[in-house]
Amino acid sequence: MRIAAIDIGSNSIRQIVADVSADGAISPVDEMKAAPRLGAGVDATGVLGLEAIERAVEAIARMATLAKQLGAERIEAVATSAVRDAENAERFIARVRQETGLKVRVLDGADEARLSFRSALAHFDLAAGRSVIMDIGGGSLELAFSASGVLDNLTSLPLGALRLTERHLADGISPRRIRQLRKEIRGVLKEAFPARAWRGAQVIGSGGTFTNLGGMYLARQGMLAARNVHATHIPRTEVEHVLDTLAAMTSEERRSMPGLNEARADIIVAGVAVAAEVLARIDARELIVSRYGIREGLLLESARVRATAADPGEARERSVREFAERCHFEEPHAVQVQRLALRLFDSIGARLGCDPRERAILGDAALLHDVGYHISYDRHHKHSYHLILHAELLGIAPTDQVVAANVARYHRGAAPKRTHRNYGELEPDLRNMIRRLSAILRVADGLDRGHIGAVADLKVRWLQRAIRITPVPAKGATTIRLDAWGAHRKSQLLAKLTGVPVEIVTANGILSSDDVERTDSE
Repeated sequence: MRIAAIDIGSNSIRQIVADVSADGAISPVDEMKAAPRLGAGVDATGVLGLEAIERAVEAIARMATLAKQLGAERIEAVATSAVRDAENAERFIARVRQETGLKVRVLDGADEARLSFRSALAHFDLAAGRSVIMDIGGGSLELAFSASGVLDNLTSLPLGALRLTERHLADGISPRRIRQLRKEIRGVLKEAFPARAWRGAQVIGSGGTFTNLGGMYLARQGMLAARNVHATHIPRTEVEHVLDTLAAMTSEERRSMPGLNEARADIIVAGVAVAAEVLARIDARELIVSRYGIREGLLLESARVRATAADPGEARERSVREFAERCHFEEPHAVQVQRLALRLFDSIGARLGCDPRERAILGDAALLHDVGYHISYDRHHKHSYHLILHAELLGIAPTDQVVAANVARYHRGAAPKRTHRNYGELEPDLRNMIRRLSAILRVADGLDRGHIGAVADLKVRWLQRAIRITPVPAKGATTIRLDAWGAHRKSQLLAKLTGVPVEIVTANGILSSDDVERTDSE
């Protein structure tokens, strides 16, 4: 069912047109955004400004036209804090109905929080433990509390980024004003909910404050290449660091802050301050960024999809495979290389210094390593990097996606080098991860050099003087000489990382990485 959802917020108005399946899968068709600042001045005057109304109506009219042209069967429009609090809300709603034919539904705070929860439930694992979903809008903060995937409480508080900016920071930012701002936020939160019951809960943030916070955090880590910020985990200490950095900047410096949307630069400090105080109140170690929020919850509600807890592992696997299929990947070879790469990881990954979570990244990179063939054979490893980097992959964090793209990039050709921009600008921990996983993937790819699945299994031993890999032929395989040679040719990086030769054992003897030529273009 093709549905358009329009979220009329205090700061911005956003539309998504998407196809929603019966199982809750959302396939975006188009999006549109405008920032008429409908909530500007509402806290002081109690009414929506006439100019803001005009800008908002024009934006909604464009969105309605786009939705109709794209064949949306339903167009759902909802308004939140600014319209909810304004004395002239009915006048605004009547103007929208007159100009667009749309009937705007004004959400109360609980409705907002419920839609945010519905969206989070579809995109994150909320089935175990306690979770707090927060959505910071221009006029209000919505909090949804859940235990084991069951909604426990909904709270709406007047702590929106635009509202707080006008109240505390309109005349400039100083340490004293930041302290006053945070004191007010802390007091409101203290009255709103008991901290003890939710201490240490998983915190998920949706809305522009969080997507921008995610962008700034990734930029601080050299991750400007990340396509989106969904599922980014931001340590609480980093939230405080970002807030301190923003508060010390001039307005001009904030507008040029990497990862921050220039249009949000004037209200981001208040938004991040709210996020920091919620994390402090709950004593959470980190927050998780969601790119999905009220609009997606509205899509699911409109399609009458029953909210169920997501399985992020299943969503990730399905998303990666569907992307591979769209790129017309050579499935037998990709699956074989993935299987052999994971076999190597399980055998030597821990001694290489790999974290268990790297296994999934390696599996994704292995399955997608040759998708660059979709563009051309020449430099296909570099094409694979760009395709993976810009793919819409659900359930995979931006950091993991960037690493997977780089691992696929280095499955052949030159080894990772600091002079390579895609690699050299990353944090040292990420570079080390890429080198480890690339070294494994190279050998696994070589072990299917003939693309016929001739190797059934591997026997791997890490001896004092060498890593010894013995390929086991598949039933019916006449020879694995080509595959053993392929692994031998691509074993140099692994040997360099471990400090010992890599030996490929065959029926005709042992091939050692010490004998490999420097050129590796397989």
